[in-house]
Parts: sequence; structure tokens; C-alpha cells
Amino acid sequence: MYKFFFRHVLVHLNPEWVHLRAIDCLELAGKFPAVRRFVSRQVKRPEKRFTWPLDSSGRKTFGPLGLAAGMDKEARAVPMWDALGFGFVEIGTITPLAQPGNERPRLWRMPAKRALRNAMGFNNEGAREAARRLRRLRAHYGDSLIIGANIGKNKVTPPEKAPSDYRKVTRSLAKLVDFLVINVSSPNTPGLRDLQAVSSLEPIIQAVQTELTEQNLAQLPVFVKIAPDLANDDIVAVAKLAEQSNLAGVVATNTTIQHDLGRGGVSGEPLRERALEVVTLLRKHLSPKKTIIGVGGITTTADAQAMLDAGANLVEGLSAFIYEGPGWAARLNRQLASAAHS
Repeated sequence: MYKFFFRHVLVHLNPEWVHLRAIDCLELAGKFPAVRRFVSRQVKRPEKRFTWPLDSSGRKTFGPLGLAAGMDKEARAVPMWDALGFGFVEIGTITPLAQPGNERPRLWRMPAKRALRNAMGFNNEGAREAARRLRRLRAHYGDSLIIGANIGKNKVTPPEKAPSDYRKVTRSLAKLVDFLVINVSSPNTPGLRDLQAVSSLEPIIQAVQTELTEQNLAQLPVFVKIAPDLANDDIVAVAKLAEQSNLAGVVATNTTIQHDLGRGGVSGEPLRERALEVVTLLRKHLSPKKTIIGVGGITTTADAQAMLDAGANLVEGLSAFIYEGPGWAARLNRQLASAAHS
């Protein structure tokens, strides 16, 4: 039913407008427990049997598939992502100050390739507003929702002052989330991907960790998110830095700019093969204690399982949710759980 509606209606509407209206609807629906319960039954959300790997408390969730950053930038619809069966949610990207992002149009569907292209540019309401929403969520749901925050720098911040921006966002959000993801790999903020170089990335990691130490949160898991377009030697260098800096692990991968479609990065199925290669390479150079979150082109249970078999501990998706519909996450987590216990 959803796919029919998508092909005949949604595909003809402005993608960003549809995205915003969808978040509006999900935010409103999430305010009503009866609606959340109804949706959970309709999508056949699995039971919480999957052990969350990023702490030692034995927390359970629906499965290893979570929602990738970029869908719910403002943490507006987190209760409904839970109702839809996502094992966890990565909000953001959040920057210290609110910013409008790049000029429109900045989001395009690619139905033939089951992909999206975006040039959003970290449009968000800023760390203070994100913290306000997260405090409200925590007051109502406690730690039953697993939430990560993808953090970045403001567009106007020069690269040499980037560590300060990442520290500011950490200061605002660290007490309210379950993990942080340092985003230095979006292609839509000028110069951001240059920060993936170890010499630039190391002071950013240090700034985040210093802030966590001052807040007595040194154990909060911190990841770095990398681009699929990095050379293999640079990926290995990031893995070594993750080990040396005692990061929780790496999120692989962000969108790719290896296309001739114009500005922005492509996500979805065209990214699957390279994302799998990057995860495989990272696992070879990271200790078993480090967590890899695999992202890129996951649509089917087989896609997710291949990523897990390659060495990922968790996986995330976004584009497939757009094409497959509201039952997608619950279905994959249910099937992954069934495969794990078979």
C-alpha cells in the first residue's frame, strides 16, 4: 500500500516538503501512547531481545538496525521511531548555533537507483534547542530510548576553530544521549571533509573527550563518521587514530560524492558495495572491542546481515525507509533476530 502511494503520489511532490511534513506527523503521533501502541502492533515490532553493545548494563532493544542521522535532525519524532521498531536513533547533525543550511533545492530522490542525493548543509535549530527536546524525552522515557547525537561545526566556523564547535555541542548534549558521533565527512559543509585528516581530526577528538572528562562522562561512547570516498590508506589511519584515542569506534559510511549528478552526496543502494568494503577494512584494523556502525545501501535483511558479517556490530539505514515504508525497520530487526536465534 505504501509503495503504491509512494510511486503514484509522493514521488511527484517536493522531497524536502514531504520529509518535513512526515516529521510533523510523526512528532504529533508520538505524543499519544495509544497511537504508538497501534503502530507497533501494525508493523509487528519485535520484542526487546537484542543486547545493546555500547554499555555493560545489559540494556535491550529491538535489534541492531537503527535510524541514520539526517532523517530526524531535531529529535522531534524519537518516540515514533521506537514505535516503528528501530533499535536506536541517531539524531542530527547538530551544530552549536542554529543555521538554515544550503539553498534549496537541496534534496532529490533517485527512484531508479533507490537512492537519495542531498546537499542540506547541516540545517538545524542548534544545540540549545536539541538539548531542550532531549531533556523532555529523558524526563518522560528515561533510558528506554537509545539516542545518539551526530555533531558538527557551523558553516561559518573556520577549520582551525572546529574543535571548539565540537566541544560546545558536546557540552550541551552529552548528558542527554547514549553516544556521540563526530561528523567530519559530510560533503555539504565547505572544507568539512578535510577534517578527516588525522592531523585535523585528532584535536577535535581531544576537545570532545576533554569536555566529557570535565562532565564526568569519560565513558560515553564517541565515534567518528567517515566518508566512503576516503582512500584505503586514510581509512586505516583513522582506524589507528580510533585505537590510540580510545574512541568507541567508527561509523562507516557517510554519503558519496563519486557521481556526476551535481552538488551533494548520494546515499542508498549505490553506496552498498563501497560501504561494505570500508567496514571490512576497518574490522581488519580495529580491535574486537571497537564498535563499527555500518551504514550505506542496506535495504534487505541480507544486506544488513552482510554488513554484520563483514564486521559491523550495528547497522543504520535511512534511504531504504523512504522507499520501503513504515514497516521496514521492524521487519528487518525481526528477521535479524530470527536469524540470530536459528
